[in-house]
Amino acid sequence: MNIKKESFKATLILDTHEIKIYDGLTKSISKWWSEMIEGSAEHMGESFTIRFGPNVFKTILVEELVIGKKVVWQVVDAFIDLPSLVNKSEWVSTFIIWEISSSASGATLELIHVGLNLDMECYHVCVAGWQSFLHSFEKFVTTGVGDPFRLSDSN
Repeated sequence: MNIKKESFKATLILDTHEIKIYDGLTKSISKWWSEMIEGSAEHMGESFTIRFGPNVFKTILVEELVIGKKVVWQVVDAFIDLPSLVNKSEWVSTFIIWEISSSASGATLELIHVGLNLDMECYHVCVAGWQSFLHSFEKFVTTGVGDPFRLSDSN
């Protein structure tokens, strides 16, 4: 996997433990990303589909898990039904890498979305989405309550 410079990257410094972050990425996705989830992200080789209303979904394969250190997902199917997009499946074949490490103030989480770059039609919308859900993730791992997408959000 080639991590290109133009891939989207974000870093969070979190006042929590690495295992709590790891569990949030493997066991509690519905608590911070979207309540509309089918499948599981707890074991390598498993897949899950996350939905954002009836017209947007991503199906993700768990490629790598290193407890408390790293989670790697590959997007194997996607549909982003926004009127401004011609290519509604741009996320397919992208990788989402979560790297967790210790820091003086708790833990650091780095997100690298390999393939999400300025050449993609959805780049700005997708980056805004990641920023929102990273904020939700931070709230979830520090307070226990995130702000995931809910079906009522699309009405």
